[in-house]
Amino acid sequence: QVQLVESGGGLVQTGGSLRLSCAASGIIFRVKTMAWFRQAPGKERELVATIGAGGFTKNVDSVRGRFTISRDNAKSTVYLQMNNLKPEDTAVYYCNTLPPDMNVWGTGTLVTVSS
Repeated sequence: QVQLVESGGGLVQTGGSLRLSCAASGIIFRVKTMAWFRQAPGKERELVATIGAGGFTKNVDSVRGRFTISRDNAKSTVYLQMNNLKPEDTAVYYCNTLPPDMNVWGTGTLVTVSS
């Protein structure tokens, strides 16, 4: 049974930083491309960053230079370091494989950035 458990969210001021974690189980983590997604209030879920099995990373334009995705295969965990946070980064953040397994979304972790 696949499980994804996100953590690390919270309330932060504009310009602050947070580090999100996502622990995966039930998958062969080391061979999977992993991704972070986010869903802001009233908006659709969107892709934020991806990391391939070999460590190659990609970010969407809105977070490039501010967010860094990384992974620890020994811990089956993917991270998202978020710096210089902006109010528009406020959202619930989720991790999943890429392409996402639509049956396996976790509960996410809420990030709120105050202005």
